[in-house]
Amino acid sequence: MRDGIPDPTSKAPAVSSPVEAAPEYDDTAIRFLEALWGEGFLSPGGPDEVRRVVADLDFAGSHVLDIGCGSGGITLFLAREYGPAEIVGYDVEQPVVDLATKRAGEQGLDDIARFVRGDPGPLPFPVESFDIVFSKDALINVADKEALFADIFRLLKPGGEFAASDWLTSHDGDPSDAMRTYLAAEGLSFGMASAARYEAAMKRAGFVDVQTVNRNEWYRDVARGELERLKGPLHAPVAAVVGSDYVDKNIKTWSAMQTVLDSGEHCPTHLSELGRFDTHP
Repeated sequence: MRDGIPDPTSKAPAVSSPVEAAPEYDDTAIRFLEALWGEGFLSPGGPDEVRRVVADLDFAGSHVLDIGCGSGGITLFLAREYGPAEIVGYDVEQPVVDLATKRAGEQGLDDIARFVRGDPGPLPFPVESFDIVFSKDALINVADKEALFADIFRLLKPGGEFAASDWLTSHDGDPSDAMRTYLAAEGLSFGMASAARYEAAMKRAGFVDVQTVNRNEWYRDVARGELERLKGPLHAPVAAVVGSDYVDKNIKTWSAMQTVLDSGEHCPTHLSELGRFDTHP
């Protein structure tokens, strides 16, 4: 998902005209990240971290939206293990949606899980469509947090539940030189913000009792292990799939990321607000 200005009262928001652009998560990126994090996972932590994010949610019989579903691993994990009535994976990039759809069929989950590609902008679903909205490290791609959470709130049924993890910063304003180096190395459309801004945007949208949990300490250590694996035992097998230049580029990216994790400026964070509102404003 990318920037958009949603109308929180609209029943079916208009979708902008398609914009031709090279996907940020192409086949090479997918293969590299899945080699590091597991099939279907384009963000760290695997099933265990997903379980932590959704620990307080009740999926049974629910209609669920997974924003920024990537290649579908988490969406299909939730479909398989948590018993929703339906789960919709949404992403703006066609390669990951195509792969996720293929995997749903292969795993016999296409009666529960479906995948939708949409253009950057308001999410293309009617008001009060979902009991649960979930996202794993994808909201970072939206710079306008206020519009984003207004749109998420619009999609939730009264009493609905929201839980996510995302990559935040420790402060708003100008990033440090180390963070600039890391963002340049990533080369992705990141719109990072602080926990304070996330909380304010969620409350402005109508959420109450918003909770955030800083996961920097956990990922700081995990990322250090990922970097060592890329330099060591993973280098040759992953290079055989995506090329040694691509692996070496990402070793530089992980090294830059480790610096801002160690300083605390990069803050992977859990976000939640579990059914504590009654009506839309």
